[in-house]
Order: sequence, then C-alpha cells, then structure tokens
Amino acid sequence: MEVFLMVRRQTTTIFLDCKEVTPIIELKKMIEGITKILAKDQMLIKDDQPMDDHKTVAEYNLTVTTAKAQAPATIGLCFRQSDGMFEPLEMTPYSQPPELPDELKPVDSREQND
Repeated sequence: MEVFLMVRRQTTTIFLDCKEVTPIIELKKMIEGITKILAKDQMLIKDDQPMDDHKTVAEYNLTVTTAKAQAPATIGLCFRQSDGMFEPLEMTPYSQPPELPDELKPVDSREQND
C-alpha cells in the first residue's frame, strides 16, 4: 500500500507517493529530481521536528491510514541557504475562493415553501 504526501515550501506544493518502508533520504532524492536542489541541501519537517534521513516514513507515523490519496499528510521542506543554515519553514496558506453571488447560491427549501 502507498503513503501519499504533500510536501510544502513557501508557495510550492509537491505531491509524492511512497511505501511505508521508504527512508526519508529517498523522499529527498525524489524532491531533488523535481527541484534540482541536492538532497543534502534539503530538510524535511514533520510536527516542527527535522526528519532523520535514516528513518522510514512509517517511523514518523506516515502510514496508509494517516496519509491517504484523498487526504495526504503534510510535511514541510526547507532549503539550505548560501550561509550554510537552513531557511525557516514557511508554508504560505492557500487562498480561499470568493463568496458566491446571491444568484448562484442554492435556494433554501424553506424559502421555496413560502
């Protein structure tokens, strides 16, 4: 079974899927293939804690029951800066759609009976 992850950094979201036994370093290599940032220059974060390259996804409670395709688990991504330090974690909130105009809102059944 597969684990589905949503990797977020600033305004970027990357969707990945892997097995529960996948090491974190392998996730970083997948991200490297997309971002062209070396795995050693990436830091993945779960619950405000850096993830260890040698642990597996399941060791962070990312399993088929907690990270489904319909509701992927979110992990943060930081890149190493030119000074050698990692940037602070930033995940820009998603925008909210505007409210529907009155003409497009569903008519309440109580109003129809009046």
